[in-house]
Amino acid sequence: MIKITKNKDLGKLNTFGMKVKSACYLTYTEPDDLCKIDWESLPQPLFPMGSGSNLLFTKDFPGTILHSEYRKISILEEQSRGDVVYVEAGAGVEFDDFCQWAASKGYWGIENLSGIPGTVGASAVQNVGAYGVEAGDVISQVNCYELASGNFVCIDAKDCAFAYRDSFFKHHRGKYIVTSVVFRLSTLFSPQLDYGHLQEAVERNMEFVKAQSNPYLPCIEPFYGMPQMQLTPMLVRDTVRIIRDEKLPPVGKVGSAGSFFKNPVVSAETYNKVFSTVCAEKGADAKVPHYELEGGLVKIPAAFLIEYCGFKGASRGGAAVWEKQPLVLVNASGKATADDILGLEKEITNTIKQKFGIELSPEVDHI
Repeated sequence: MIKITKNKDLGKLNTFGMKVKSACYLTYTEPDDLCKIDWESLPQPLFPMGSGSNLLFTKDFPGTILHSEYRKISILEEQSRGDVVYVEAGAGVEFDDFCQWAASKGYWGIENLSGIPGTVGASAVQNVGAYGVEAGDVISQVNCYELASGNFVCIDAKDCAFAYRDSFFKHHRGKYIVTSVVFRLSTLFSPQLDYGHLQEAVERNMEFVKAQSNPYLPCIEPFYGMPQMQLTPMLVRDTVRIIRDEKLPPVGKVGSAGSFFKNPVVSAETYNKVFSTVCAEKGADAKVPHYELEGGLVKIPAAFLIEYCGFKGASRGGAAVWEKQPLVLVNASGKATADDILGLEKEITNTIKQKFGIELSPEVDHI
């Protein structure tokens, strides 16, 4: 079913809570609905949007927002073999609901991505990631409607150009509409806990579960030196949700788009300059959190740089840096304008560039 609304208020349809409108807002419930649309009659440009959770609308949108309400989840039995399970999820499925579904089935692969707001379709476009896992790591193919040809196409993961918060689809907006995504999950015991303090948090949660006498069954062998009780996708998911809830603003209560900036990837030389600057100001035993990557590159948490430059909890107009996680900019007053957000963004990026020679890039799409 297709529904078209003119002059649509998007205030409650974007998680930043920007008070904007779109000239047209089109929803559809089945992929086949896309074949029935007279595209040339719609205000241009076309913009597929999920939950509006990674967007900053800077003004009213002059074109048509396309929103999928296709929410079917299916196990592809003919493709699944052994411990590998292929699952197709409609683009309109809330991504965290899909994480919940997979964990309830005992399927490994996306539990670390729990709590990320947005839809399944958007997860492929944005290549969402958290705690050492990205959606592109477990996506097998992305099913799309190609506007130019009017045909449905299947794009293999190898052709999706997945990169850090990036994909083929981000560079071809208005050309492809994601209808569903096929994920490659596993029944094989395969937790990924090496990122940050996730392992420690899981251990604490397991001890809590044990104390509460929850029905997690004994496992055959210990893993990561943990107690001999089964480490399940659901337990990892629950732990990730706890961590996120402790440091991120509640969706729907405080306007934000989650992590606003990408973590910069720099050369070893640049990292050493950052380290030297911090040690000169804080003492020889000062530390700069970082992750060493291939090719001699180093990833530095943007949150560290933002906090170090004194922006944690800072506010400008109706915008602010979240006091528990400086990577997040929020609509603190509920009445922040796009200029408030953009002004704070510019001040942060200019300060960090001047001090460290590092230019932060926004993770959030500016529309």
